[in-house]
Amino acid sequence: MDPNKSASAPPTDWSGEKSSMGQSPPPPPYHDNPVYPQPGQAYPPQGQGYGSPPQYGGAPYGQQPYPGGQQYQGQPVAVAVQPTVYVTQGPLANPVNDYLGYSIFTMLCCCLPLGIAALIYSISTREANHIGDRPRAEENSKTARRLNHAGLGVGIGLFILTVVYYAVMMSR
Repeated sequence: MDPNKSASAPPTDWSGEKSSMGQSPPPPPYHDNPVYPQPGQAYPPQGQGYGSPPQYGGAPYGQQPYPGGQQYQGQPVAVAVQPTVYVTQGPLANPVNDYLGYSIFTMLCCCLPLGIAALIYSISTREANHIGDRPRAEENSKTARRLNHAGLGVGIGLFILTVVYYAVMMSR
């Protein structure tokens, strides 16, 4: 290693100029003593009191006039676009009972059609609990419970009728 050369020095074949192909123009030169405008030359005078802030170009605070060129009382119309705010709810702190297990039991053991309907309402209750919609969760929960009770009643009724039918047929 040559002690006369610094480790951070550029290679000897480096020209110091960037290739202009695909590059942006170079930045403006650096000045040690920047020139600031004198107060009162480039700035508007400061008003006293609590009046409205000055309007530059007819549009408030950096807003551009509407490109259609519409004017209202001789002033260009500025269109301000408000950001969209989405308000979302989280899951319910005290979720409503969804009767999912009861619905599966009703579907498999008692009455298939009523069990399927109860299962659909149970899943809807679970989704409403998850998004924080308590009124919909309560309504779906009540419907699932009613369908489960009806399915269980139909299943028990059919079971009793089947037992009675076989008991009568065996006694003949």
